[in-house]
Amino acid sequence: MHSQNERFFTDFDIYLWKQGSFFRAWEKMGAHPCRMNGRDGVHFAVWAPNAERVCVVGDFNDWREGAHELEPLEDTGIWHGFVPEIGPGVLYKYAVTSRHGGYKVQKADPYGFFCEIRPQTASIVWDLSGHQWNDSQWMRDRGRANSREAPISIYEVHLGSWMRVAEEGNRWLTYRELAPRLAEYVTEMGFTHVELLPITEHPFDGSWGYQTVGYFAPTSRFGTPQDFMAFVDILHQNGIGVILDWVPAHFPTDEHGLGFFDGSHLYEHADPRLGFHNDWKSFIFNFGRNEVINFLISSALFWLDVYHVDGLRVDAVASMLYLDYSRQDGEWIPNKYGGNENLEAIAFLKRFNEVVYREFPDVLTIAEESTAWPMVSRPTYLGGLGFGFKWNMGWMHDTLLYFSKDPIHRKYHHNHLTFSILYAFTENFVLPFSHDEVVHGKGSMPAKMPGDLWQKFANLRLLYGYMFTHPGKKLLFMGNEFGQWSEWNHDAALDWHLLQYESHRGLQAWVRDLNAVIRREAALYELDHDPHGFEWIDCNDSEQSTLVYLRRSKREEDVVVCAFNFTPVPRQPYRLGVPFGGYWKEVLNSDADLYGGSGLGNLGGVEAEPVPFHGRPYSLSITLPPLGAVLFQPAEPPGK
Repeated sequence: MHSQNERFFTDFDIYLWKQGSFFRAWEKMGAHPCRMNGRDGVHFAVWAPNAERVCVVGDFNDWREGAHELEPLEDTGIWHGFVPEIGPGVLYKYAVTSRHGGYKVQKADPYGFFCEIRPQTASIVWDLSGHQWNDSQWMRDRGRANSREAPISIYEVHLGSWMRVAEEGNRWLTYRELAPRLAEYVTEMGFTHVELLPITEHPFDGSWGYQTVGYFAPTSRFGTPQDFMAFVDILHQNGIGVILDWVPAHFPTDEHGLGFFDGSHLYEHADPRLGFHNDWKSFIFNFGRNEVINFLISSALFWLDVYHVDGLRVDAVASMLYLDYSRQDGEWIPNKYGGNENLEAIAFLKRFNEVVYREFPDVLTIAEESTAWPMVSRPTYLGGLGFGFKWNMGWMHDTLLYFSKDPIHRKYHHNHLTFSILYAFTENFVLPFSHDEVVHGKGSMPAKMPGDLWQKFANLRLLYGYMFTHPGKKLLFMGNEFGQWSEWNHDAALDWHLLQYESHRGLQAWVRDLNAVIRREAALYELDHDPHGFEWIDCNDSEQSTLVYLRRSKREEDVVVCAFNFTPVPRQPYRLGVPFGGYWKEVLNSDADLYGGSGLGNLGGVEAEPVPFHGRPYSLSITLPPLGAVLFQPAEPPGK
């Protein structure tokens, strides 16, 4: 080991590290090509406070454990040192000998920037410089695109299975191959953001990325760190935001990973009642350790800073909030007040959101939180968790339960649709039909719908029409937009060949037009999180299984009326009250021929009559098509 006369860590670094505020830890921890004492090489730093000895081993020293020993950095628990005459591209691990019972293990770098492709597990020294960003306009303006008052429609994507190259052994596309294809498709379909299932390095394909080992490394399956930078850059240049799935709730038990790192439970709790997930067979982070907080918040900021990412969707927040999450009596330890709240995880989530929004006020944080925990998307100074948005899992479950019913029985389940408005404005909600709804025997979106083939697709168009007009931002998993017939398979591409069939093409066109109308009509997005943006016209017609409501923007006269028929029986004439007289144009109709419908409609629009109805001074007499969604807005009649 080269003797160290120059200091890599400053006294201030050490101070921040100890107090749990070292939130740019990636700049000092891990492997950094640099010049020290007049020589080029790599500085290594790893946290292993219970180690007796730590060595860097790699292809540069034939993996010999004694060749390059690291030195302890004061009383920080960090081991560090400089290895001259090596640089980017070398493979390495940390050979850790524990103080406890002579336990020895070789670990990948927790702060490593790049990894060997699985099943190999070494880290790779990497220089993150070199990419010339061309997204300055997007970065300058993205605050508007990420605003609660913006139209946000998210396309959720698993990069390994969105599209593949069948003629080359069904191989993945690389980051650089994916970027232009995905950007073109997302632009054509009108989505505003993509959300990527975790691209943080993970050993097992079947975990879809949710069993993360490399919290600072984009997976090498699809290319290098610079390739992923290019991917984000190209989407930004096309006006598309990039959200990453991020997993601070748990991590896998693979030997080369974070678990039992230095012969002690370092990143995880020692007691399995706190530190082990039986559902996922994974470790749970110890949120009471400052060094773990440094690690996780640094990871969050790293993606936002180095990779220009526009948001983080935090996975499995409910499992973090509750000590008894998925546990029986006796399998969990109450907090100091005797409750089931995980006080340390709550403090971590609040701090995570505070730091992220302080450093990057124009990004999104989104909680996947499946319970009624209050104020998830409210500021911490009001007692909330501080997230920007929360997935509306209750809406998703109730809606899919309703749509699974044969239409003849739906009148008995009407409240499954109307209940959501009672709490729609308690959080900043995202309405998700995500990957979780099309796996593990739950069936594809068309398979969830009752009826024959025509009715299944009519129901699906109706479902998306209801979703896209309901208060809240939108999220669809890839394949849902064209009615992927089989469940999602992470080992195969989507069934793009289905687009040769009219029903699938029609559904795709419907989603494209829904995206277009919610981007064009402020009434359908501007007040998504404000009760002034929604008004029932009729929520009580359970006998006919219809719903009618009005969406409004900040401009009182800017309205869209949305009417839904959840049965295959056309309702004509169907009268509904409206606030204004004049001509009301039919903006969208899910039963149009273009979408594979039966072609029942309103010939472009309807004149409002001065017939009071639904407590309003005017009303429309319309055709409400079978299993149909129709949207109207006031306009001058054609030719006037």
